[in-house]
Amino acid sequence: MTTATRPSVADKRRNFQALHAQGCFVIPNPWDIGSALYLQSLGFKALASTSAGFAWSRGRPDNGVSRAAMLAHLAELVAATDLPINADFESGFASDPAGVAESVRLAVEAGVAGLSIEDSTGQAGQPLFSLDEAVLRLRAARQAIDGAGGDTLLVGRAECFLVGRPDLDETIARLQAYANAGADCLYAPGITEPAQIRRLVAAVAPKPLNLLVGGPSPLTVAEIAALGVRRISVGGALARCAWGGLMQAAQVLAEQGSFAGLGAGAPGKLLNGLFGDLATGAVASQSG
Repeated sequence: MTTATRPSVADKRRNFQALHAQGCFVIPNPWDIGSALYLQSLGFKALASTSAGFAWSRGRPDNGVSRAAMLAHLAELVAATDLPINADFESGFASDPAGVAESVRLAVEAGVAGLSIEDSTGQAGQPLFSLDEAVLRLRAARQAIDGAGGDTLLVGRAECFLVGRPDLDETIARLQAYANAGADCLYAPGITEPAQIRRLVAAVAPKPLNLLVGGPSPLTVAEIAALGVRRISVGGALARCAWGGLMQAAQVLAEQGSFAGLGAGAPGKLLNGLFGDLATGAVASQSG
């Protein structure tokens, strides 16, 4: 029997670029191979890593994982799945443009179809890079991608609303500057109001906008699409859901001596069947 071969990295990157050309798609965020394969089985067209979810799985806080560990994680996701992987690449694991360029080069080598670069510094006194510095960092990322063939999508992130500077005008100015510096897609986490979302979509057009929905929202995917958003991610929200279930069940066991919390778990037979089918499909496609 003839089976289809798995898509190559080049195939995944072409598919990812096509997703950004029109319409709206959800790009959920797995934190390990199992969660990535489950999301793939649900029919999503692309996945994005979550720096927070991965860090928690390693017993670390968000932004507490080394570049080497992150690159290994990204390469693992790329190898395990048939879908394009967009890397939540934090601030590029460097402050200077040359360091960002080197990090981006390594991420591209890991096989990601896209990656985001934030403008946050991690410093409480100066939480954002100056606009000039941030633009230089984005340009360095763009040059690194172009030097590697140019088919990896670059996402420019303005972190204003996440670091206590909820200024929409500043956010727009930064996103427009990042677009001019070579970002293919723009992203401002923390924006939730429809009127603000519309302004961002218009401000960065014709380039696509990523919207983060990190918790329960009154908006549906269809309503967000109607606002002009091209892609919707959930950040660490799915990882927090998984942790929430674990914590609740474990706390009941520790504090009450009750096993009642274990009743909410997914059946082992279902999980074994799911991953058994996925593993068999992967082996079959590779042998074809």
